[in-house]
Order: sequence, then C-alpha cells, then structure tokens
Amino acid sequence: MPPDDTLRQAPLLAQLSDPQLHRLRAKARLLRLDAGQWLFAQDDPAEHFYFVHRGQIRLFRFSSEGEEKIIELIGASQTFAEALMFMGTGRYPVCAAALVDSELLAIDADDFAAMLRESPGTCFALLGSLSQRLHGLIAEIDNLALHSGSVRFARWLLAELPAGADELTLAWPKSTLASRLTIKPETWSRITRRLVEQHIIAVSGQHIRVLDRDALHRLGDPDDLTLA
Repeated sequence: MPPDDTLRQAPLLAQLSDPQLHRLRAKARLLRLDAGQWLFAQDDPAEHFYFVHRGQIRLFRFSSEGEEKIIELIGASQTFAEALMFMGTGRYPVCAAALVDSELLAIDADDFAAMLRESPGTCFALLGSLSQRLHGLIAEIDNLALHSGSVRFARWLLAELPAGADELTLAWPKSTLASRLTIKPETWSRITRRLVEQHIIAVSGQHIRVLDRDALHRLGDPDDLTLA
C-alpha cells in the first residue's frame, strides 16, 4: 500500500486530512496489472477511481472502424476516473489498460463522495484538480483540431521539455505518443526524420535533443492553422 506522503503527491488527495487518508486506505484495494492487461472496458460498471502507485496506464476508446484512440496517458502519482463520481452514469466512458507492469490503488468512489459531502474544503480541492484537467483537455482538443501533425509534435515537444533543458527521454513508447497526438507511427517517424535532417532535433532511441529551439518554436507557432 502506498504511504501517505506518496498518495498526497496526487493533487486530488493532497488536501486530505490524516483521518480522511486513513479512511480512504481502509476502503481501498491494491491492484497489480501486467503490461498490456486491461483494468476496465468502456461501459463497465464504475465503482472505483484509481491512483497509480507505479507504472503507466493508457485510457482509450475505439473508433467505429475499430482503431484505438488514446485519450490520456496516466503516470505514477496520478489519479484517473474520479470525475465519474459526478457524472451519474455509473459506467466508465473509456477503456483502461497497463502499458507496463503497474500497481494501482482502487479507491471506493461512493465512500470518497461521502467524504466530500462531509468536507467542503476537500470538495473545493477536488474541483480545482478537475478544472485543471479540463482546461488541459480543452487546450489539447484545440491543438488536435486546428494544427498539422508537425505543429502538434513541435508544441508537444516544447511542452514536455524539462524547465531550462534541451533534452528529453521519452517516458512512453513512440507508437503510444503518436496515437496521443492523433498521428500514425509512420507519421511520427517522418516528422522526426525531417526535423533531424533540418538540424532542429537529434534523436537517439528514446532520447530527443533540441538543437534549434527557435526553429522548433516557429514550427509550433499557433498561427499555423494547416490541417495537413
């Protein structure tokens, strides 16, 4: 079971009091998933939301053509599926599966909602967490709808670079990141190859180094509304 200081790394759980965390842990279950194992499918009954202790989870849906579309990537110390406490549907709207061997805490959604009713301060902390995620998803929808694959890649790379750094080691498989950007893996390869040829980036396995940040900024210019 994750210790309290680890659980509090998640914004959703950061403001819980010690008694609230004790109550949460008493009702929670620790789950272990193998790489590729599904946690739940779309429309499964939703009785829990989850805290990722270790590993990586992808949330996804299938298009009418059967193509998988990744909705969100969840890493360690993040929570997911908590918004279902307020949706009233009782069903998961997406599928969830482990990208790598993972360890999760399944949190009782009904009991957590009861805690929120008892504590307005905790409720407002949760609303702040959900609002941040909503704003991030809206910005991402705008990016996916308005910009070309190259622009989306440039904007993603600039956002992912650590502060003050020009190098990044990918934490996710390239095919997964391509799906997250709504491009095909071969398009990812074509974009990175072109940027390497233009001496904008250098790529070695899962490692990307930015050689010309100004050029990358120009490529990610939000005024470029190309749909190609």
